[in-house]
Amino acid sequence: MKKYTGVTFQVRVADYEEGLSWYKTLFNRNPDFIPHENFAEWEIVKNTWLQVAKGEPTLGNGPLRLGVQDIHSERERLIESLNMMIEQVQTREGVPAAWCSFSDPYGNSVGLFEELDE
Repeated sequence: MKKYTGVTFQVRVADYEEGLSWYKTLFNRNPDFIPHENFAEWEIVKNTWLQVAKGEPTLGNGPLRLGVQDIHSERERLIESLNMMIEQVQTREGVPAAWCSFSDPYGNSVGLFEELDE
């Protein structure tokens, strides 16, 4: 059996410069790699990459949820920095995680999660 060595996830944005700026704010940093025009990549965690490409968004993708240490403070940072609404943090009995979801300006589904102690 082959062993997988990494993951990529791509979202498309109709306005590349605006989308690039939005994702820079989301990640609080510049892309790690820009291999060619209208395409940027962030290594979110080792061997796990988000690719932002110019193009028509594909509805129904995602959500791409990013693990954080403090979901409440990161949610507040994004609400303020991106001037947007984000749903309240969700939990469910028996699930050792909290999460919330939102969309980028192009309709791509994004979210946050925090692992909780059981």
